[in-house]
Amino acid sequence: MRRRRRFRSPSWTASLTWKSAVFLTAMCCTLAALLGVLVHTAVTRQTVDHAREKALARLEVVTDAYEAGEPLPRGSGIDPPGLPASLRALAAGGERGTVVADGPHRPGDPDGQSGPAMWAAGPADGRALATWTDYSHSARTIGGLDRAIIGSSLLAIAATLLVGLFAVGRVTRRLHQSARVARRISAGDLDARVDDPRTARPVRAQDEVAIVAGALDTMASTLQRKLQTEQRFTADVAHELRTPLTGLSAAAELLPPGRPAELVRDRVRAMRALTEDLLEISRLDARTEQVDLAVHDLAPLAERVVRASGTDTEVRVSGAARVETDRRRLERVIGNLVANAHRHGGPPVVLSVDGAVVSVRDHGPGFPAYLLDGGPQRFRTDGAGKGHGLGLTIALGQAQVIGARLEFGNPPDGGALARLTLPEYVTLDDGDSGGNPGQDGGPEGTDAPDGPAEDRPHTS
Repeated sequence: MRRRRRFRSPSWTASLTWKSAVFLTAMCCTLAALLGVLVHTAVTRQTVDHAREKALARLEVVTDAYEAGEPLPRGSGIDPPGLPASLRALAAGGERGTVVADGPHRPGDPDGQSGPAMWAAGPADGRALATWTDYSHSARTIGGLDRAIIGSSLLAIAATLLVGLFAVGRVTRRLHQSARVARRISAGDLDARVDDPRTARPVRAQDEVAIVAGALDTMASTLQRKLQTEQRFTADVAHELRTPLTGLSAAAELLPPGRPAELVRDRVRAMRALTEDLLEISRLDARTEQVDLAVHDLAPLAERVVRASGTDTEVRVSGAARVETDRRRLERVIGNLVANAHRHGGPPVVLSVDGAVVSVRDHGPGFPAYLLDGGPQRFRTDGAGKGHGLGLTIALGQAQVIGARLEFGNPPDGGALARLTLPEYVTLDDGDSGGNPGQDGGPEGTDAPDGPAEDRPHTS
């Protein structure tokens, strides 16, 4: 059984401008048709009544001449040819009446008859005494009126549609402006505002669009204040924790050797790493990070990060590329991805460098669905002891700072894949872009990457 395909209207028909244009056109056409019918009916009735009175008055004169035995005036007669049958029967029945019909037959006319005429007839010895007057001028007047009504209606529809679309266009432009600001706010630009001039003065009357714009600006300001308060709180907590943790770390070093001392030192190191991660997150949220750009060979840099991590990670290089980036931040990103793959994934862990793209692949259970949909989240907990820390969140934030794109996915054959795409450095002369101190050509600037943080869901 074939299923009937449902018709889908184009997407542009859903716009407010299109709907307003259709509504205005329909209303204008309805109003023009109603007014046109009313005017046509009133003018036609008035014209016909005037012609009927004139024809009946002429019939009185013709009747007096017929009763006096005088010759009948021109344009009248007894049972004249062309007299409508309905009017002939009415006169034969002894009543008077009028009707608009074709004029009497004339031998000289090409059509055998004249134009429209107003007939009036009355009884005359069992026959019909009739007279007729020319009605063509009145018919032309009514036809001209109809054409004028149609033309003026079309002109009024076009003018109303243009004015309406202009007014609706102003409203839709303001709505689009509010939508653009809302998208900027959702993308992290908390300084974005609509700043509708109608909201600047509270005493000024505001329409619905201005009310929405004002509510959006108020919401953005409130959200910005709350986020700034949370950022300051996170930074203050992290700063306050550094001093006691430093003292605690020094005290732990004084403990006598043994298993309890190792446990204390391990927990102190974990708390210090978490404190540093919180400080880094607060700096990323504040968007105050400054990048130190330089040109680096990507493959040696990635290999050095793997060596510094001390993990069993396979490195595959299929293309050499030079990138212009902040080395320290890039090492932080790659180090966090490698550590996260070993901590929450499964072996083997493979780091691949293909041009300006770095991929970290493990063969564990893969990324959870919520991470693929909304990105890494801080300290996300899903029950059953599963949760994650700040590693991938920091990696994503640092990637954005250096202008790279970090994507997460689960390959069809299992595992998790993190793909980092860097802006490639392009020069017309390769010899002009190498050999600067501090790049990847020597031992200078080979600091180990910052300690990675915990991230992807795991079971405690």
